[in-house]
Amino acid sequence: MNMKYLFFPKINPIAITIGKINIYWYSLMYIISFLFVINISKLKLYRNLYLQNKENENLFYLSFIGLLLGGRIGYILFYNLKYFLINPISLIKLREGGMSFHGGLIGAVLVIFIYSIFYKKKFLQLTDFITPLIPFGLGMGRIGNFINDELWGRVTINIPWAMLFPNSIESDLIYIQNHKNFINLFIQYGNLPRHPSQIYEFFLEGLILFIILNINFTKKKKLGYNTSMFLLFYGIFRIFVEFFREPDIQLGFFYNYITMGQILSFPMVIIGLIMLYYTIYKKFN
Repeated sequence: MNMKYLFFPKINPIAITIGKINIYWYSLMYIISFLFVINISKLKLYRNLYLQNKENENLFYLSFIGLLLGGRIGYILFYNLKYFLINPISLIKLREGGMSFHGGLIGAVLVIFIYSIFYKKKFLQLTDFITPLIPFGLGMGRIGNFINDELWGRVTINIPWAMLFPNSIESDLIYIQNHKNFINLFIQYGNLPRHPSQIYEFFLEGLILFIILNINFTKKKKLGYNTSMFLLFYGIFRIFVEFFREPDIQLGFFYNYITMGQILSFPMVIIGLIMLYYTIYKKFN
C-alpha cells in the first residue's frame, strides 16, 4: 500500500460563463456532441441521399429530445425509483444529475420508430445512419462525467493510475466498514484510490466503438449492419467496464456481483448477435 496514487485534477465545473448564465462542462459536452452529429450527418447525406437535409435535421432534433427524456426517465425507473416515488418532483430537477444511457437509447429508438412510420422510411436504414455517430457523444459524455468527478470506478490499490476522487468519500466510508484494512489508507489520503472508469469508457464506448462503426465509412453495408454492431459492441464494452465501475450507491450489486448496467447491457448483446446473424446470413424485410 506504499504506492503513490493520482490526485483528481481540480477543474472548475463551469466551462463558460455568458453574462449571468453558467454553462457546465457536462452540458457543454452535450452541446458539442449534438453539433458534431448534426454537421457530420450533413456530410453523410452527400453519400446517402436517403434523407433530405430538412428531414435529417428533424430526425436528429427529435432523437435528441427522445434521448434526453428517455435518459432521465430511464435513470429514475432503473436506478432510483424509490427516491422518485417519495419525491416525484425530482423528475425535473436535472441539476441533481441522473441520466441513463439505456433509457436514452430506448427513448431515441421510440422516436426514430415513430419517425419512420410518419415519413415512410425504413427503420433500420435510419438507425444505420445514426449509430456510427453515437460513440462520439458517448465519449464526450464520459469526459464530462470525469470532469464532474462522478461515475468513478471501484477501489483498487494495484495499478499505478489509480485515482483519488474527492466525491467518492461517501462510498469510501461504506467500503471501509467492510474492509477494515483500508482504514489507514483512507486516513492517509482522505479518499480511497479507484479505477478511473470514466476514462476506460471514453476509450471503449467512445473512441474504439467509433472506429469499429466507421471502418469502411464510404462502403455500402447491408441493412441492419451498423445497428447490430453498435448494440453488440456497446453491450460487450459496457458489461466489461462495469467490472471496474462503482455501482450506484442506492442499488449496489445484484447477487453480490452483477450491476444494473450489466443487466441492461446483456439484452443488447443478444439482440445485436441475432441482428448480425440476420444481416450476414439472411435479409431484413
